[in-house]
Amino acid sequence: MNVNTLEPGDTVYAARELRNDGSIPNMPENELIAKEGTRGVLINVGHFEEQPEVTLYLVRFENQDLSLGPPVGCWPDEIRVIESANIEE
Repeated sequence: MNVNTLEPGDTVYAARELRNDGSIPNMPENELIAKEGTRGVLINVGHFEEQPEVTLYLVRFENQDLSLGPPVGCWPDEIRVIESANIEE
């Protein structure tokens, strides 16, 4: 599975540290949203009206207490998918 085949409800992980660029209300600019490897859930997949070839992923990442944080718009290179066969339990 890769990011192009994701559907709402799928589990994703932050591919790198993500910080608020100022677009999330009630959160200080540059505040940490997710550390690299933080688990999240895909809420929706969309495209820019002016550039339909540009895909944006709406994700809620887990906080330290494992509750879901606010929805965050992510570019494809900001999230990754781990194949379930590769996860060691």
